[in-house]
Amino acid sequence: MGETAVPAASAAARSRLPRGLWALPPVAVLALVFLYPLALVVRESLSPEHGGAFSAYGAVFASRSFREALGTTVWLAAGATVGCLVLGFVLALVIAFVPFPGARAVAKSVDVFLSFPSFLITLALLFVYGSVGLANGLWTDAFGGAEGPFRFLATPWGVLLAEITYFTPFVLRPLLGAFSQLDTAQLEAAFSLGARPARIVRRVILPEALPALAAGGSLVLVMCLNEFGIVLFTGAKGVTTLPMLVYGKAILEADYPAACAVAVVNVAVSVGLFGLYRVVSKRAGA
Repeated sequence: MGETAVPAASAAARSRLPRGLWALPPVAVLALVFLYPLALVVRESLSPEHGGAFSAYGAVFASRSFREALGTTVWLAAGATVGCLVLGFVLALVIAFVPFPGARAVAKSVDVFLSFPSFLITLALLFVYGSVGLANGLWTDAFGGAEGPFRFLATPWGVLLAEITYFTPFVLRPLLGAFSQLDTAQLEAAFSLGARPARIVRRVILPEALPALAAGGSLVLVMCLNEFGIVLFTGAKGVTTLPMLVYGKAILEADYPAACAVAVVNVAVSVGLFGLYRVVSKRAGA
């Protein structure tokens, strides 16, 4: 009787504590791990050492390298997002609606693919399409010559291919979830009425997939804006994104106020798009 009274009393004491106290530990950890370093970055970007609190931002916005990096970041992220949406939708259709042996295993392997680091995918592409990769080796063995024709991996198109390859499962996963909840009676009714597969996809499947496409595409767009490893490992020297510009300003030029200013802009764009992603995900029920 006394042993059961002690836990009950302690539980009652905990329930009498103000709710705000329970929020203090996670808020303190968040402030120490994330908010404090971010505040240091913002403070460094406002350093008045070069002629004013916002001088770093003025110099960055006026530089051609920043404008080019911003444009490259946006078009790579937008292109990769479109590519992931198209490829992910096609693959999800095949896995979900085209019966073939091992379809369930392929669907489950998508979750494993999501855990891979981005540089691993890029490294695999280098083994296949690199200057001394498998494709160029097969070409030189078959047709001779000093080197093969596949040299696109160190170009913006190679970066785009690597990003589409890596980020497509982030679109594929929510699509497979949406297709698993699709009422098959609608498909059977459409087939019985003589509708062709293309019409069924356009009229029945696509409307059900739009929320998942929007949520997955928003997530891919945010992640592509901040991708660093793929650009670095492809060795694309002419491709400079905002994360690469931060790296160059901080490590190569030791211009920390400019690097922090670029980082703040990158964070602002990412947070804005992440807010959009949260809205889309909430409406999609993800």
